[in-house]
Amino acid sequence: MAKKIAMFNHKGGVSKTTTTFNLGWKLSELGYKVLIVDTDPQCNLTGLCLSLTNDANFEEFYQQSGISNLKSALDPIFSGNLQPLLPATCYEFPNRDGLYLLPGHINVSDFDVTISIAQELTGSLRLVQNVPGAINELLRLTTERYEFDYILIDMSPSVSATNANLLMLSDYFMIPCSPDYFCNMAISSLTEVLPNWNATYQTIKTHPAFNDAVYKFPNTTPKFIGTIQQRYRPRNGEPARSFQSWINIINNNVINRLVPALRANNMIIEEERFTELVLPEEPYNLINIADFNSLIAQSQQHNTPIFRLTNQQINQAGQVLDNMVISRDGFNKTFTTFANAVVAITN
Repeated sequence: MAKKIAMFNHKGGVSKTTTTFNLGWKLSELGYKVLIVDTDPQCNLTGLCLSLTNDANFEEFYQQSGISNLKSALDPIFSGNLQPLLPATCYEFPNRDGLYLLPGHINVSDFDVTISIAQELTGSLRLVQNVPGAINELLRLTTERYEFDYILIDMSPSVSATNANLLMLSDYFMIPCSPDYFCNMAISSLTEVLPNWNATYQTIKTHPAFNDAVYKFPNTTPKFIGTIQQRYRPRNGEPARSFQSWINIINNNVINRLVPALRANNMIIEEERFTELVLPEEPYNLINIADFNSLIAQSQQHNTPIFRLTNQQINQAGQVLDNMVISRDGFNKTFTTFANAVVAITN
């Protein structure tokens, strides 16, 4: 079974989508077969990968490509038509062997009510008993078809029933962060949100109503493997002072509040394993990634990760080009380190 890694922070604007895309690409460069899954109704990951920019373009792609999207693949369960789930047909990147996308859909948010009912164990349980395990079963079937090594799940910035399901079916999760007050508040709230989600799914995994479900929820608990500190402005290769101050505050909040809450719920890898394999500056901080600045626009235009932009795609000259090439090559080293850390810590 592929290792499922969720990217979650209910604070928006922390580069979850960009990180998912770049990390997935780098893992595939290292020889792993990777599926990136767009579960956010905003479909930013799908738009980034496929150059889709509006509802009409999305619908045209869904109808003509023969590629599944998350909603269509799950409709047999969520529409109540009692058809069996089938493996998704994924988009294979033509210029990156081993990297695949399961596109999102703006109506994935429609699932939230059904999942919420199932989580609360109310209503007609026979009708919803396969709901909690449906997404996990879809990923299992799709992994069997394509033989994925990793599945990266790009989640929406919300505390929703769907996100609870996605995170709790994962093997591991990371929390992308931005150095600001609102992200620190989000970390504080996760000390309650994540244990509550765990309690809900412990009930689902043991409740008699779900014992004879065809699509059972995995009997595992997701493990926190670290934060990703990003979107800061660098100075001399390090975060500028104002950004470093917030990074320190967030790291302290993670260590002093989030880590104990997750440890009490068995939702975290051991600190000794983390420090042995990742060698971070701070415990449970996987990597620091500076702001992509103008490289992000070129990456989006060419559907290419930051670190694989050619000089021609950067579309600059002189000293500006020289500086951007240095930045691009720096991101290549950063994401190589990041991908190797993920591989080490999940093996």
